[in-house]
Amino acid sequence: MMNAMVLNRLDSLANNPAPLIMQQVPVPVPGEQDLLLQISVCGVCHTDLDEVEGRVLPARLPVILGHQVVGFVHESGNRVSEFGVGDRVGVAWLFSACGQCEFCRSGRENLCPSFKATGRDANGGYAEYMVVPAAFAYHLPPGLADEYVAPLLCAGAIGYRSVQLSGLTDGQLLGLSGFGASAHLVLELVRDQYPNTAVFVFARDEVERVFARQLGAFWVGDFNERPPQLLDAIIDTTPAWKPVLASLTYLKPGGRLVINAIRKEETDKNNLLTLSYPDDLWMEKEIKSVANITRRDVQDFLAIAARIHLHPDVQTYPLAEANRALLEIKQGGNRGAKVLIVHQPA
Repeated sequence: MMNAMVLNRLDSLANNPAPLIMQQVPVPVPGEQDLLLQISVCGVCHTDLDEVEGRVLPARLPVILGHQVVGFVHESGNRVSEFGVGDRVGVAWLFSACGQCEFCRSGRENLCPSFKATGRDANGGYAEYMVVPAAFAYHLPPGLADEYVAPLLCAGAIGYRSVQLSGLTDGQLLGLSGFGASAHLVLELVRDQYPNTAVFVFARDEVERVFARQLGAFWVGDFNERPPQLLDAIIDTTPAWKPVLASLTYLKPGGRLVINAIRKEETDKNNLLTLSYPDDLWMEKEIKSVANITRRDVQDFLAIAARIHLHPDVQTYPLAEANRALLEIKQGGNRGAKVLIVHQPA
């Protein structure tokens, strides 16, 4: 048996600030192409909060959340050759894909109709052990402690994909709408990969704005503050709709808004937001969503992170305090990423 923080029913944290319950559950058994991992750490993501509150629906209940997992191979299936017992590996949001459809064959497994997500469609990393298909696990670069690697597997990789989808070139102006776990990694990535690009940060909370300035943002303001220049691209990581409309007005003609959020919170029906074609979309502005990640995204970003010695800003919590980490994400005003410490090797 093992300890796990289990989600048994969906509920708003406003109604139930402790939706996850520590339970003893059986240690999972790996199949012949799987790995059984003893989990070291697991990142806490806004998507986990979306699952708890029902904006992203788990495939079943109960479920164990968590998709930014670092662990060590405890056991492997008899058809696994690329990993050995004791190897340090990571698991990201992509738990599996079919490998046969047009999207998988073209390297766009993030769009696979059979896409399965870690911690949503299969049990994830808020536990002492988990099983993952070996084909969807990642060898991790040395030199970064486990708690720093965890956010790279989702917040970092999805941020990397967002930058690629933005079409950004060096010297253009980039906006970051929201400044949480993903955006602070994007800022550090852009400073290395696009050294002549100025980054403009929009954030609601003063803690986040101060953090952005410390990391080298060119300009920082609230969502309703107009930047001094129109921007070539903006990456939105907020859970709300109003920053999307504001961002469209801050784009240059031909600019692109990339929405990096798996779900947006529903707008109050009595306060509907409207999109104005002449004000918001005219002049060939674009809106593009980010759907999941591919294995290539994770692999490429991990290589970059190792090369530039990227160290996310993290807050750590024991596994039993997963509810507190989720509640703090909901309340906002956070700095960097949140990581659960599950097991530290002796």
